[in-house]
Amino acid sequence: MAARGASPAVIPTVRNILRDLAQQKNPAQAKHLRRFFRTGPGEYGAGDQFWGLKVPQTRAILGRYGPIPLPVAAELLAHPVHEARFFAAIALARDYAKATPAARVAIFNFYLAHARRINNWDLVDLSAPNIVGVHLPAGGGRQVLARLARSTNMWERRIAIVATYTHIRQGDLRNTFWLAERLLNDPEDLLHKATGWMLREAGKRDPAALRDFLQRFAPRMPRTMLRYAIEKFPPAERRAWLTFGK
Repeated sequence: MAARGASPAVIPTVRNILRDLAQQKNPAQAKHLRRFFRTGPGEYGAGDQFWGLKVPQTRAILGRYGPIPLPVAAELLAHPVHEARFFAAIALARDYAKATPAARVAIFNFYLAHARRINNWDLVDLSAPNIVGVHLPAGGGRQVLARLARSTNMWERRIAIVATYTHIRQGDLRNTFWLAERLLNDPEDLLHKATGWMLREAGKRDPAALRDFLQRFAPRMPRTMLRYAIEKFPPAERRAWLTFGK
């Protein structure tokens, strides 16, 4: 029984969650998000639908609910509207952080099984480090990371490299450099950006390690990846790396 004066818990059903999200629809913001997330034909977010919620609005709605059952999360991840999938992604990350060890395993396995529905960069970036990155040991978990990095699905590959952000923050850069080498020939610009971002973060912790990686691979790196990786270097050094080996 709820304590006197406390608000009754909202039952975490798909119907209730979609109702709460739909009540915050903003057509003007939705139009902006369709452009921002490149939803045109042939673009990475082609066909994605938006209700126009901002991230704090979605987080506030999530705050009304306790743990989201995995079958509910599965239905939300299958939904065509971006905010429904975003809600599921951040709910999984939140619930993983609070879960028992056994429940963490269940959430991790569920996340990997549904990774193709974590299908835009914001969904990946706000969930992969907090689930995959936390679950896998620093410097380890390479069987999982390699499988994701080999996937034909761009979002699974992004999950692999962005998950290493957690290891970077723990001071372990091994998986970041290991995966970055394997993603050098990736065809997708979004992977070049994500990989360059992780290399840049690794370089903040260990500039010498990043420079060693660049010595070996800068001439092969996609231009976007290289630019992101060297963004925090002094201007003269950035110019030098951009022409290194040419």
